[in-house]
Amino acid sequence: MTSRLRKHQTSSRREPTIALINIVFLMLIFFLIAGTLAAPLEGDIKLVDTAGLDGAAPPDALVLNASGQLSFRAETITPEAYIAQASDSERATLRLVPDRAVSAAILVETASALKAAGAGSILLVTEKAMP
Repeated sequence: MTSRLRKHQTSSRREPTIALINIVFLMLIFFLIAGTLAAPLEGDIKLVDTAGLDGAAPPDALVLNASGQLSFRAETITPEAYIAQASDSERATLRLVPDRAVSAAILVETASALKAAGAGSILLVTEKAMP
């Protein structure tokens, strides 16, 4: 009995390193371009620290709750009564903090009543959504 020894042929399979290098290079180019889309801030700019804010309405603002009731400094008030007691600067630029649940119709109606009573510009105080 003769046994034949077979030679194992080693196949030289090339690894796809070129494809991997191309992918890494394209990712590098992508991140370089994506990083330059937003203009950088100037070096001497210091951003505001909002960690200590409590989220309360400004003290000089009117608050409109979900049911459409207007209040100023925790006291219920009508648009006409607020305008009558407000100073000239408060009448010129009025801050209104609407509840998130208040309907748009009530908000427009309240703003119209404030304008009719003598308010100048009305600024809506809202919460800025952070990404």
